Amino acid sequence: MAEYSRIAKGTISSLGGATPVVLPFQPDAVQLFNYTAATTPTNGFIPEAYWDANMGQGAAQYQVFDATPALITATTATGGITTFNSGLALQYGAAQQVVSITKASPAVVTVTAHGLVTGDVVVFSGLYQSATTGMPQISNIPFVVTVTGANTFTIPWNTNQSGYTALSASPTGAVMMKVLNPFLFAPGVSYITSVTTGSSTTIVTTAPHNLVTGQEVAFRIPTLFGTTQLNSLPNTNIPGSPIYGVVTVVNSSTSVTVNINSSAFTAFTTNIPFASTVGLTPAQMVAVGDYNTGGWPITATSGLYPSPLVNGVRTIGGPAIQGAFMNNSFQGFVIEATIAGASSDTIYYRAYLSDFSNP
Repeated sequence: MAEYSRIAKGTISSLGGATPVVLPFQPDAVQLFNYTAATTPTNGFIPEAYWDANMGQGAAQYQVFDATPALITATTATGGITTFNSGLALQYGAAQQVVSITKASPAVVTVTAHGLVTGDVVVFSGLYQSATTGMPQISNIPFVVTVTGANTFTIPWNTNQSGYTALSASPTGAVMMKVLNPFLFAPGVSYITSVTTGSSTTIVTTAPHNLVTGQEVAFRIPTLFGTTQLNSLPNTNIPGSPIYGVVTVVNSSTSVTVNINSSAFTAFTTNIPFASTVGLTPAQMVAVGDYNTGGWPITATSGLYPSPLVNGVRTIGGPAIQGAFMNNSFQGFVIEATIAGASSDTIYYRAYLSDFSNP
């Protein structure tokens, strides 16, 4: 039977932990072949793994080299394969206790056995050391993490300022959650961690902005953050017309330069007083215009109708209608930590969706 069944294959580089594979369907069976692990038999290396939906989410059957090294079989109920289907609202992982956050730039966060890999996006909640001290200023802001250890990672924010009090001793209610599918809409709304003023303006964001050169952007900067002159209204030269910036340089996944002369603007600051955090909206950069999507760019080596890129990954849909935002809801499976191998391992996969299943 093949009327509705689907098969996909491909190659992916392992992240050394949870490694997502985006597909145009949710598979009910997955085969994995770790080419790197199979090349030189080594104790603990997993060259092959298999998952079926009837095993349950997170399970897997796999082959692993023992100390001989000889190839033996094993199973796991966790850390194997999970499937996902993102919706129109953000989905989060389990809340994990924050042990501490330092006063530093970048801030160092301790969460026991956090399970993150560099590039994951997280949010925080309840960051109070006491009723009048702590770091609630960074709650509910998405941060891309840089992993520094099994229990530690950094976030791109300067907490070494007078408005912040270091967190320690696992404060009650202070938690971190991983954002499972952080780029449901692209380019999306970016939260600003720094602004460099001058003849042009450089913006650094807390998570990947997904912007391209030529994209128009607007700014929403509350007074406490300083550089309110960037805000899109009013335009004193053309009444009724908003002030937009155009991205002239994409410096990195979290930094762009726009063509706004901000030499005379107020300096940007993230030193927000603790007492001002209730009801405070973070400083934001928002995509506008019609340059980011629509399968751009089409090149000699691209597909006939290439779908847009989001955070470096091509989306599963066809060419989108050009506009400031595109829907990037997606689905597929995740190779979890038990069978993901080492960072940069080359993994070949086959994923199946059957039109008939007899459990």
